[in-house]
Amino acid sequence: MHVSAHLDLDLLALETDNQLAVLIELTAPSAPASATARPASTLQAVLDRSGSMTGDRIDGAKAALIGLIDKLDPSDNFGLVAFDDRVEVTVAAGPLTDKEAVKRAIAQLSARGSTDLSAGYLRGLQEAGRVAGATGANVLLISDGHANAGVTDPDRLGGIAAKAHADNITTSTLGYGLGYDERLMSAIARGGSGNELFAEEPDTAGALIAGEVDGLLSQAAQAASLLIKAAPQVRAVQVVNDMPVTTTDDGLLVELGSFYADETRKLLLTFDVPAIAALGLAQVATCHFTWVELPSLAQHTLTVPLHVNVVPGDQAAGRIPDPTVRTELVYLQVQQAKRRASGHLSAGAAGAALSEIRRAQAALSEALPAAPPHLHDDLAEEAAALAYLADQTENGMIARAAKYSSMDAAYKSGKRGRSRPPSSEAN
Repeated sequence: MHVSAHLDLDLLALETDNQLAVLIELTAPSAPASATARPASTLQAVLDRSGSMTGDRIDGAKAALIGLIDKLDPSDNFGLVAFDDRVEVTVAAGPLTDKEAVKRAIAQLSARGSTDLSAGYLRGLQEAGRVAGATGANVLLISDGHANAGVTDPDRLGGIAAKAHADNITTSTLGYGLGYDERLMSAIARGGSGNELFAEEPDTAGALIAGEVDGLLSQAAQAASLLIKAAPQVRAVQVVNDMPVTTTDDGLLVELGSFYADETRKLLLTFDVPAIAALGLAQVATCHFTWVELPSLAQHTLTVPLHVNVVPGDQAAGRIPDPTVRTELVYLQVQQAKRRASGHLSAGAAGAALSEIRRAQAALSEALPAAPPHLHDDLAEEAAALAYLADQTENGMIARAAKYSSMDAAYKSGKRGRSRPPSSEAN
């Protein structure tokens, strides 16, 4: 793993309160050039088969699941739990020694009943945990409806996903259509350090399901995390990206999840640094990155200290903030605004959501003149996304805007740098 850190200010004024922003870029190793066998992967699908899935939705999901079976090796583990108001283990998790039998089992599924999402998800976690080896497991939860039985609280389900992730089980979610609860699916994906996906049409759902398998098979690092140990003089630390963060005795522990081969991800931290009374080099924090490299399963830790120079006030007055770091900060703050807008939309407060969107558009426009050229495409893409959200909100397409905003913010913040799925394109 290659790690670099860039500060927006490398000089701090003596005896002056400062806020420091740090952009960290992490690039995963390339896939091995040799024919080294990859370790067996585990994919556990959890499929909503409630009545609302009748027709193209369940047919599309089944076709996608059947298609991905051919991408997996016989040594890979696959399982399928289907749920409505009951839970059934359609395919017991285990090696794909008989792919045709698995395909037949999937093809026989039909829609029925109501939606006990929590029971299906919990049973899927049990199956994943039963066969997960040293490389852990990946759960893909597919649902088109609001959970109306069992546990329905997003925070509780997100906590369950986070506990599973601590045991090396990652959860991604795919919300299907416009009737699902984006707050619940987002909480599960965030807690599980997976991807939050949204598909309005069966073809898009199929492409996203296939993409999850492609990502699983191209992983170069797993169980990545960052421990931030702030120096005693630092008053507060914030992780600007939207990802799971836990306070420990040693500092802040950030869950980064898995990395694809050659993938570059970006993380932005801010430090509230009170007045420092001594000139010279001062340490702000120490960052400890830990990950498990594939296919060797070797665990690595890399330590990166963060330092700044404390100089007299007149010397610091001439400093020029790094435009890349400052632009990245605005970009991620816009994602926070979109997450808030999604919450307003889910609650039916379209006016409040539109205000968030308009403020985000203004912040983006203000940042553009100073933005470095290599970020112009990102900003243009973001401007198009915000315009699409504003249009959908103004025209009463509240459900679509809420889901799009939630998914788009999740990818651009929690997975900043990773290529976005097809359904996140504004249209």
